[in-house]
Amino acid sequence: MLQDINEISDGKIYGVHDMVRVGCSDCAGCHSCCEQMGDTVLVDPYDCKRLETELGMNFEQLMQSYVGLHVEEGLIIPHLKMQEQTDTCVFLNEEGRCSIHAYRPGICRLFPLGRIYKEQGVSYFLQSGACERGKTKIKVEKWLDTPQLKRYQQFLAEWHSLKKNMQEYLSRLNTEDEKKTVCMMFLQIFFFHPYDSGRDFYEEWEERSSLKPQLAISREVLENPARHKLENKSDV
Repeated sequence: MLQDINEISDGKIYGVHDMVRVGCSDCAGCHSCCEQMGDTVLVDPYDCKRLETELGMNFEQLMQSYVGLHVEEGLIIPHLKMQEQTDTCVFLNEEGRCSIHAYRPGICRLFPLGRIYKEQGVSYFLQSGACERGKTKIKVEKWLDTPQLKRYQQFLAEWHSLKKNMQEYLSRLNTEDEKKTVCMMFLQIFFFHPYDSGRDFYEEWEERSSLKPQLAISREVLENPARHKLENKSDV
């Protein structure tokens, strides 16, 4: 989703070493950001591997209870499900706490920040009114709580660019069968094919993102997504 950052934020852009007012006392007594999120808690390959590894499931098993699929600008993307009866995240326990907090998806770690993708990399903004509990300042890198943060941000930029290239490519296809074939190949490469819990994620990512599917995906989609220009694009 492309939006004017100034309309949805405090107007400031943050780097990982900046202080931002997001401290929320460990969300004590609150789980509003885990409610009524629809299909917006996206799952990327990094999240997928962590969930598979920690829960001991493959992607097909995750889809049975925890992960759904939706279409985003023509591309099929995974997301965490909401519980039907309560419209809360499937991983929210009876005490109102996240049962996968240590390996929760990047979107959850990010909130209430949003990402901005530019040629020089990933930066962040604070979403206006997204979390009423955010009172104390904390360094962005500490808030994100992600190992190898510099490499992770590189992956995020590559993943974002690859998705945008895929969506552009899909928009040029003529038939629904062609689009379905490309989407299924995309899901197979980055999600359905199991990740190896004993390997470094970024090694696997580099291998998968360099694959040339034998069907309809063109070289421009999967070759070096970092070449794609990313100007004033954001994730919220």
